[in-house]
Amino acid sequence: MTRTILITGSSSGIGRASAKHFHEQGWNVIATMRGPEKETELTALENVLVTRLDVQDSASITTAVDAGVERFGRIDVLLNNAGYGAYGLLEAIPMAKARRQFDVNVMGLLETTKAVLPHLRANGSGTVVNISSIGGKVTFPLGTLYHGSKFAVEGLSEALHYELAAIGVRVKLVEPGIVDTDFAGRSFDFTNDESLAEYQKLVGAVLEGQAQLGAAGDKPEVVAETVYRAVTDGTDQLRYPAGPFAAELIAQRAATDDATFLGGIKNQFGI
Repeated sequence: MTRTILITGSSSGIGRASAKHFHEQGWNVIATMRGPEKETELTALENVLVTRLDVQDSASITTAVDAGVERFGRIDVLLNNAGYGAYGLLEAIPMAKARRQFDVNVMGLLETTKAVLPHLRANGSGTVVNISSIGGKVTFPLGTLYHGSKFAVEGLSEALHYELAAIGVRVKLVEPGIVDTDFAGRSFDFTNDESLAEYQKLVGAVLEGQAQLGAAGDKPEVVAETVYRAVTDGTDQLRYPAGPFAAELIAQRAATDDATFLGGIKNQFGI
């Protein structure tokens, strides 16, 4: 039986690369995005359903799941990929933006998962893959909201893996490092207030440091391959660093005390 995966945030980056990779492996793909009317490449592929899903719109989640089941008969895997990054000075960030960060990265993930779980439970099998980040294991300056949301994804996924084992469903966390996508242009939202003069030296140092890090990013296809391995390796392994940078940094954090590791981050950014 051909298996089916539902992917959120398939219009670009990791989601798009994953949709193409699973399709190449012979899977049915429900490729969801906020603006499916703009999509042309994925809609031309056989056994790919492109449909609307906005993780902040409950009705669209239900409609997308129902459409996928109607088209392919079942859902075997959910890939929660849709994400958003709010960075900047906490004093300057409006609370509406803070709430959006958690609505997209945490609440939207939970609601989409809840919508798919009845189908996985009926199957008695399946996998939920949550795209986390090295930002769910380590932090960088000015990332209070983003890192808070990804640490939440790590925690809820770890707890959920106990729960879903009761219905034969595995939970997987994929942790990319710096990825060469248009995340910075489409989903990276930076807030500063130059009148907060005390912070401006920090802001300048962090923006310069992030630009240097971004130049060495992995391709989204590397993450897509890691997602596929997580889904198909037949194990109960929970966490999968995606790419050498992520694996090295996560291992370094696990082996290093707080003072040493945080001091190294400060030195890296020159703060």
